Amino acid sequence: MNGSALLLTPDGRLRAPWRILLFMVVLFMAVAVTITLEAFLDSAALAAGYRPLVSEWGFALGAVIATAALLFWVDNKSWDYVGLGAHAASPRLLARYALLGALAIALPSLLLMAMGQLRAVPAAPGSWWAATGLTFANLLPAAVGEELLLRGYIFAALRESIGWRWTLIATSIVFGLFHVPNPGADAESVLLVMLAGFFLGAVLLATGSLYATIAVHFAWNWVMAAGLHTPVSGIPVLAPDYRVVDAGPDWLTGGGWGPEGGLGAAVSMFAVVIYIYARRLRRLEK
Repeated sequence: MNGSALLLTPDGRLRAPWRILLFMVVLFMAVAVTITLEAFLDSAALAAGYRPLVSEWGFALGAVIATAALLFWVDNKSWDYVGLGAHAASPRLLARYALLGALAIALPSLLLMAMGQLRAVPAAPGSWWAATGLTFANLLPAAVGEELLLRGYIFAALRESIGWRWTLIATSIVFGLFHVPNPGADAESVLLVMLAGFFLGAVLLATGSLYATIAVHFAWNWVMAAGLHTPVSGIPVLAPDYRVVDAGPDWLTGGGWGPEGGLGAAVSMFAVVIYIYARRLRRLEK
């Protein structure tokens, strides 16, 4: 194999590993600019006497820029390539999968509360609406950024090169490893995040819509943060008036990681993945 064959496919396209590497380089540069801009605007707002309520959009915007750069300047592809075409943003589809994401964590959490394994305890008084609005404004760009990173361009390029199965496995493992630095991370919580990667990747494969995957991701986190007032992947959240704490073994309730780190969430995600595979993903094998 000569040098050009290592770089290019027979039809003259840059091979997937090099495109992914280029995406990461562009992402790094774009995020450096957007986060710097974010910090500048925050500083300007503070100097003018305003306190910025949220500061989470820099990475998501950088990921959008990097995705657009690769799609239009390298691959000559449309947004459909990464599941961001107009048809993938159907309000009905997004509502259905947002509900799926919410129920997937709400139902096992409520069951654990009914069993006494989770319980609500009083917390410092505050405005539920203000906390919910801030939670929304922080969690949505975080979900957008994470999904664009691992189930956007990289997922599409890998799938084209090594198939959907290995792409799903690889991105789910990396998704779990990305959460190792989070507070309270351990082997069980990281494995549960890897399972969440399979859950989210299955939604993407079944729907062809990255918007639907973002809706699932955001709704799951929002239920924990705004509804239950529990940590999200080990990260504490605003919890006015009450918070839900574990009252059982950590392997069941998730402990300080939050309910998504326990057996209840694992069973829920596994059931959804099996359902999606049985109903939708088998057709990808034909």
